[in-house]
Amino acid sequence: SQQGCDPFAQTQRSKLQHRRARINQQINKEMRMRAGAENLFRATSNHKVKETVALELSYVNSNLQLLKEELEELNSSVDVYQNDSESISVPMIPLGLKETKELDLLVPLKDLISEHYGEEGVSFEKEIKEFMELRQAMRTPSRNEAGLELLMEYYNQLYFLDSRFFPPTKSLGVFFHWYDSLTGVPSHQRALAFEKGSVLFNIGALHTQIGARQDRASLPGLNQAIDAFQKAAGAFNYLKENFSNAPSLDMSAASLNMLVRLMVAQVQECVFEKMTLMRAQHDFLARLQLAQEAARVEDVYSLVHQTMTQAHVKDYVPFSWTTMVHVKSEHFKALSHYFAAIALCDCPAASDAELPEQEKAFIQFHVTMPEGPSLRVLLQDPEERRKLGKAHLKKAIMKHEEAMRIHGLCKILRKMDILQEVLSFAHKRSLSKYSEIDHEEDFFETGDAPDIHPKTHQKPEIKSPNFSQVKVTDLFHRLGPLSVFSAKNKWYPVRRVHLMRGENGFGFTLRGDSPVLIAGVIPGGCAAEAGLKEGDYIISVNGKDCKWSKHAEVVQLLKSTGEEGVEIGVITLQGSEGPKAADKKAAAMSLGSGMLKSNKENSRKSLMNSKSASTLLVWSKKSKRSKKSTYAVPFTAVGDNEAMY
Repeated sequence: SQQGCDPFAQTQRSKLQHRRARINQQINKEMRMRAGAENLFRATSNHKVKETVALELSYVNSNLQLLKEELEELNSSVDVYQNDSESISVPMIPLGLKETKELDLLVPLKDLISEHYGEEGVSFEKEIKEFMELRQAMRTPSRNEAGLELLMEYYNQLYFLDSRFFPPTKSLGVFFHWYDSLTGVPSHQRALAFEKGSVLFNIGALHTQIGARQDRASLPGLNQAIDAFQKAAGAFNYLKENFSNAPSLDMSAASLNMLVRLMVAQVQECVFEKMTLMRAQHDFLARLQLAQEAARVEDVYSLVHQTMTQAHVKDYVPFSWTTMVHVKSEHFKALSHYFAAIALCDCPAASDAELPEQEKAFIQFHVTMPEGPSLRVLLQDPEERRKLGKAHLKKAIMKHEEAMRIHGLCKILRKMDILQEVLSFAHKRSLSKYSEIDHEEDFFETGDAPDIHPKTHQKPEIKSPNFSQVKVTDLFHRLGPLSVFSAKNKWYPVRRVHLMRGENGFGFTLRGDSPVLIAGVIPGGCAAEAGLKEGDYIISVNGKDCKWSKHAEVVQLLKSTGEEGVEIGVITLQGSEGPKAADKKAAAMSLGSGMLKSNKENSRKSLMNSKSASTLLVWSKKSKRSKKSTYAVPFTAVGDNEAMY
């Protein structure tokens, strides 16, 4: 079985996957019923029928609503993805993988191999089955590095599938079916871009699951969580920048933008946790820094909350996510005020020697300057410090209470006692600090503490996927070098030519490798008489396949011919007749991988739209592809090493 694939692990998670798949099937069925009912509703003029159908539609819609709620509960079972460590870590939000239907490519690929490549389709069954097994395996990747590599391997393999079997002018006729990761709604498309995009989405989703299950009570666990969430952000961002017109909501630009921001916020939260772990936070400056880190986490979660409540997003983001993000923004705001108070109240007043450094840090600490005495006086007077500290605690307690109130509004979150514990622990800690510094004889009105200026010592990075880390070989290598034998090229049927060697050799010049090109034909020579033309590719010599042969190998085969002559198989690319084209072809081949970046999805788009615009929402691949090709493409550049034979 495939490495990195975990189909039988009946863990909690795969039970989840199965329940998800089952709900998805039910949603699919209800969607079909709804489509049928809507068509009937539009088509009929019979009043009685209309009423019955309207009733049926309302049933279907309420069923769909219930199924989606059940799916949301599943998608929010955050705890299944968390680690089992004893210490309390605030839960993170992981994403469920997109589900897909099985795909049978055997017949369409065999047909294309015999039609387009003129080879026996049957002889490629092994390769086609191997590809389908890889696809089957990547549906249930294991939640670790091996699972990620499996998804990457499949993604890279799709590049070859695209070049070999998806001609710009014709559809393969198969549909790729994928379910929305958040709503479970099915979508399908003929464009391979939809398959690529969905796999890329799952690479991001798997990173989120790996991030959520790290033990963040230890430094290595925190660093792994940071890395995983940064890579998740990178995958969603890459998807947003390179694919457009997704047929499913989870891959719309608005949704991906929200997911990138959510991942960045989760990274920022880990950075805060890392600081609390690493520092012995007993000195004044370290505590100010913690307060600013907490304010930064609050800042990014507020942004995520805004993004989640936008028009195009709020209807399908699970309510529990929106609530959790809102809770976290309030919680971290409370923490920023708590650490400010601790810095002021638990650290000794500044000595003359410490004053300049503390003053410098404190000038940039608040969003607006606190009212009252000058910074100098404030930092050196314990009573003034206590007053301001008390104001910060008052604000912290208000925010803790707000976080707990919002948390209580969501029934799914109410079941999550971990979050409840964290919130109530922080609230109690602030309360006890407040009562500790509160004096009965305080007659002053506790002022309003200004907010803390957000600042981080480690900015989250968005790490794009590195596709080249997983090397793949083209499963359909036997079809020949992609420079010639690709879906977008057409060639005339193979010509078998019998050649005798004259006194001046065969009378042609050869150039390049895999396949070797006939660069020139001498008028009146043997090659010319046998009907060879400039621009022909040699694909066999005496029945031996030479598509992948190097220049020297072909020359050796030709040289070893005796009296009886040699039989050469050649092909001519359509549209490349004549010397100009042959030179162009050679020049293009010397560009190497540059040729493979034709913006295929776009050219397919115009064709598909003209055919059936209504049924197909084609994905266009945006043309700003990264400049460097990420694949080790298997052909060599052609030098100017022409030689006469």
